[in-house]
Amino acid sequence: MSIAENIKHIRTELEEACARSGRKPEEITLINVSKTKPVEMLMEAYEAGERCFGENRVQELQEKMPAMPEDVRWHMIGHLQTNKVKYIAGKVELIHSVDSLHLAQEIDKQCASRGCVQDILLEVNMAGEASKFGTADEESNKELIRSISELHSIRLCGLMTVAPYTENAEDNRQYFRALRELAYGEMRGYFPEIPLLSMGMSGDYIVAAEEGATHVRVGSSIFGHRG
Repeated sequence: MSIAENIKHIRTELEEACARSGRKPEEITLINVSKTKPVEMLMEAYEAGERCFGENRVQELQEKMPAMPEDVRWHMIGHLQTNKVKYIAGKVELIHSVDSLHLAQEIDKQCASRGCVQDILLEVNMAGEASKFGTADEESNKELIRSISELHSIRLCGLMTVAPYTENAEDNRQYFRALRELAYGEMRGYFPEIPLLSMGMSGDYIVAAEEGATHVRVGSSIFGHRG
């Protein structure tokens, strides 16, 4: 199928997931994960009506930003090094991958110098995988949320997780549910009225939508596997 057909299929599946879980499709933002893909492919998605694109690397983000229309909303979804913050602070709609107080403080510092406020998510390693970023300890996560919320030039909007790769998407429902419970539980007061929950990728975005995802990050199901 073409990129436009892939997007139509994904949006239909998201609508069906929302119907099953009593949600509205407009509650979910589809992020077209365009890492390693050429601008020509991104433009196919753009022409199909997509406006949210997610990149994993700052350098690639910098290269694609000026090559795409100005109304594209960029999301930084990959691991972010503190020395790269200065290149994207205040320029992306949302940084999904804040995994330490040190990184949050650097974003805050850079945004303060620019007179802007950056929306961010705290990355939580719900499955406790050694290969993933973000802390898996519940008390550490709560302490991070409290500390980040005290910074003035960033806005903590919710949580993000990268669930384990699995052949059966149902295996990850527990992690999506746990992330939602963390945001809506005792940490509720540190987030907006509707906390953002960035969870679900090509293999499990349907389950994530059923469990409350506000952002799903879909790459290969839109653009095909990386060549």
